[in-house]
Amino acid sequence: MRRALVTGGSGTIGAAICIKLAAEGHYVYVHADRGLNRAQAVVAKIVELGGAAEAIAFDVTDAAASDTALTALLAAGAIQIIVNNAGIHDDAVMPAMRREQWTRVIDVSLNGFYNVTQPLLMPMIGTRWGRIVNVSSVAAQAGNRGQTNYAAAKAGLHGATRSLALELASRGITVNTVAPGIIASPMSDGIFGKELIDRLVPMKRAGKPEEVAELIAFLASDRAAYISGQLIAINGGMI
Repeated sequence: MRRALVTGGSGTIGAAICIKLAAEGHYVYVHADRGLNRAQAVVAKIVELGGAAEAIAFDVTDAAASDTALTALLAAGAIQIIVNNAGIHDDAVMPAMRREQWTRVIDVSLNGFYNVTQPLLMPMIGTRWGRIVNVSSVAAQAGNRGQTNYAAAKAGLHGATRSLALELASRGITVNTVAPGIIASPMSDGIFGKELIDRLVPMKRAGKPEEVAELIAFLASDRAAYISGQLIAINGGMI
């Protein structure tokens, strides 16, 4: 049984990813920042469905806390699947954006990616098998007014993906980026009404979290062994 870590696993998309990976037979670590109770609820759902999972909480922007948590996980063996799903919004047009808005959003997506991924690489390399999937956004591809920080953070993830894929290709490890568009969730449902979705999305609907999870589960499987360094959009034809 391969062990998988999903950061931001307590959120809507993250939970769907965790449930799908567990259904594929992996032992899943459902990560949260402060919301350990939400991660535990996802674990309970996985166990109810016959899967195996465990909740874990730490701040991905805190290098020391991340290292402590990951060291404990590695005591039981290598983590072979990493899904860097953690990310936050703090929107404002650039002329009005505060420095802390810029820094925090970049910190979670990019420094969080480093803090989580780097300590897990050498053990993963030792197994000669691994899958790393970084969750970006359509905003990184097309831009979005009020999200210069978020677009920069998520676009930076794909640059990291490309380079890391080259570094790990000979070790049996793939690294890819998934870029969702408008995905149904309690947060997005309050922002994107039907009229706006009809105008922005050629398929005239929001995506389902389970559809994102299906794509990530495929990229995390043996079936995707020859796919690496790619940016794969899942956005209903938006771009």
